[in-house]
Amino acid sequence: MKRREFITLLGGAAATWPLAARAQQPNRMRLIGVLMGFAESDPVAQRIVTAFRSALPKLGWTEGSNVLIELRWAGPDPERAGKLAKELAGLRPDAILGQTTPVVKALAREMPTSPIVFVTVSDPIGSGFAASLARPGGNITGFTVDDSALGGKWVELLKQIAPVTTHLALLFNPTGPPLQFFMPSIQASASSNNVEVSVSTVNSKDEIEAVVAVQARDPGGGLIVMPNAFNTTNRELIIALTSRYRVPAVYFRLMARNQAAYSVTAAITPNRRAKRPATLIAF
Repeated sequence: MKRREFITLLGGAAATWPLAARAQQPNRMRLIGVLMGFAESDPVAQRIVTAFRSALPKLGWTEGSNVLIELRWAGPDPERAGKLAKELAGLRPDAILGQTTPVVKALAREMPTSPIVFVTVSDPIGSGFAASLARPGGNITGFTVDDSALGGKWVELLKQIAPVTTHLALLFNPTGPPLQFFMPSIQASASSNNVEVSVSTVNSKDEIEAVVAVQARDPGGGLIVMPNAFNTTNRELIIALTSRYRVPAVYFRLMARNQAAYSVTAAITPNRRAKRPATLIAF
């Protein structure tokens, strides 16, 4: 995520803080709650937090001087996200930064009136966080980098890198963004490319391998890894499995970061048994 996006994000968060309260208590220490939907050990998550903190001084906020940050790590566990959201709610923060759809759902449930800013959310409208992109309404705002039309592009890319693809599975975890956000464009593109689509719901590492193995046994099989925190957290496993089984796959952008070695290896190693490439594409 780019630094300028976090500057915009924090600016939006600051704008939502009660102006009257700031005027009445100019010296009061502000409190920002941050709830991350990735694991603390995740390098992508650490870069997000670093970028967030580095933007604060540019906007007049000095950590430890006029603002404090309470940071929590939920990982891709909705139950843990709920517990941490409740914990943060008890601290009565001035504003909240929530990352990933399950986390923002938990925050919205625990803090229905507190200013919440979201990141890494694919479908804020379908998830119930915003009434519309132009006028989100309520106490939740933020930004999204996904477009529902990307689903159709993923199908087209998969067909380009593996023309023999006739059946693709959508690797999906139900705690993430609603699948319906991408499905219309996926189904339209699949129909025009004579590709059958199925949804493979996964909740564990064993289930991930089972899905990849099934696609590997199908000479026309392929995989689209859907955007969600569960798949991002397990990205190294997913990429390693698709490379080992030689399954053509398309990933969303967060999965591709720091995984160039896997992509190159898979791109140049054909699946001799199935007579097809095992190319990995990041989009």
